[in-house]
Amino acid sequence: MILFKIPGEPVAKARPRITGKGIAYTPKKTVNYENLVKEIYMITYGQTMLEGELAIDLKLYFQIPKSASKKKKDDMEAGEIRPTKKPDLDNVLKAITDSLNGIAYGDDSQIVRATVEKYYSQVPRAEVMINQINKGETA
Repeated sequence: MILFKIPGEPVAKARPRITGKGIAYTPKKTVNYENLVKEIYMITYGQTMLEGELAIDLKLYFQIPKSASKKKKDDMEAGEIRPTKKPDLDNVLKAITDSLNGIAYGDDSQIVRATVEKYYSQVPRAEVMINQINKGETA
């Protein structure tokens, strides 16, 4: 099992931008986040490469808005109020899984099951857990 935390507000994978000259590039915020994910994985697990079918579980924690009332903040911290704002969870999943290609696994096509959940917290972060699925085990 692989388990690590990415500090800071989770970032969605942004679509490539096109310059006036028709050159496509990935936005800097996406590149920086993907590099952070790679760096944390490499520091934590080095060259550990998972094989076969994989399951990934992400828990995304977003900053509690300063404007929220004390009651609302308490409900957010307790998980009773969950974020329904951007970013979309599938785009954050894509940013994290794409950044781990060739590092944690050969390709993110190995992922056969994904669970992604959004929460509020005073400590924004993404918690990543990746498991190999054994033969005969259901995803």
